[in-house]
Amino acid sequence: ASTRAALEQLNMDTAIDHVTDFAQIAAYGVMTTPALVVDGKVVSYGKVLKTDEVVNLLKKVRG
Repeated sequence: ASTRAALEQLNMDTAIDHVTDFAQIAAYGVMTTPALVVDGKVVSYGKVLKTDEVVNLLKKVRG
């Protein structure tokens, strides 16, 4: 929900995939969920992010 809200705040029309398959998750090197991956790069893991935290991460990654 926070990721969707952050994307709306930033007016980003981006697809979101909710991955639950452990093999896919492990392929990113993530052993602790939840995780947030942007453009193939893990930007957060092991923490439920608040909307403002997601906004800040997206601004850093996407400029």
